[in-house]
Amino acid sequence: MSSQKILVIGASENTERYSNKAIRMLRKYHFDVVAIGNKAGKVEDVSFGIDKTAFENIDTVTLYIGEKHQSAYYDYVLSLNPKRIIFNPGTENDALIDLAKAQNIECLEACTLVMLSTGQF
Repeated sequence: MSSQKILVIGASENTERYSNKAIRMLRKYHFDVVAIGNKAGKVEDVSFGIDKTAFENIDTVTLYIGEKHQSAYYDYVLSLNPKRIIFNPGTENDALIDLAKAQNIECLEACTLVMLSTGQF
């Protein structure tokens, strides 16, 4: 298992959702995955709820919620002090990027699935 812990925000049990595909692919590559959704659920061996759990040692936060819903997560994401935040397509948010960069958190406007597929994760 990779030593990196990845937090997926916007998790869904719906197999058509990109957050679901990302969780499955991250597990395929043996990453330690934790997640939060807008309702409780499970994808493979990753159970998730709606609570903003104070996860420890988060390396990467990968976002699957749109900009208009992200403000409720600003303080939470920043409090986790991740090394990086991945803004998947449709989640780009200059306000959160500026806040994260002020805390020396790397911000990428990229696709987690593509990064994993091409070995760039």
